[in-house]
Amino acid sequence: MDEQQKNKTILIVEDEAALRGALSDKFKRAGFSVLEARNGEEGLEVATREHPDLILLDVMMPVMSGMAMLKQLREDAWGKSARVIILTNLNDAEYVAEAMKQESYDYFIKSDWKIEDLVAKVREKLEK
Repeated sequence: MDEQQKNKTILIVEDEAALRGALSDKFKRAGFSVLEARNGEEGLEVATREHPDLILLDVMMPVMSGMAMLKQLREDAWGKSARVIILTNLNDAEYVAEAMKQESYDYFIKSDWKIEDLVAKVREKLEK
C-alpha cells in the first residue's frame, strides 16, 4: 500500500448499516481513512467539515436523499469539485442523468458490483 493512498479519506454516505459497515471495513483494510454518515444531511455536514478525498453516496436515504445532498454539496465552495461516486439500487436513466449533471464521477448499481471492484474504482479515481 503506498503512502499516498494511506492518507486518502473516503466518506461513505449509506443508510443501510450492514452495507455501510462492510464498505467501511473493506476500505480501512485497503488502507484508507473512512468517515461514515447515515443520510444525506449527515453526509453533507461531514463532507463540508472534513473535505474527504472521495464520497461514496447512496441515492435513496431517509432525511435527505443522496441527490439532494449532491445538489447542496455542489453549492459549497469546496463541494463544487468534490469527487463523488453514486451507489444505488436504482437502475434508472433519470437518476444516472441527474448524477452526471451533478458531475459525479461514476455510478454503481448495488446489485451489479463487488466491494473489491468498488475499491479498485476508488483507487483509480484518486490517482487521476
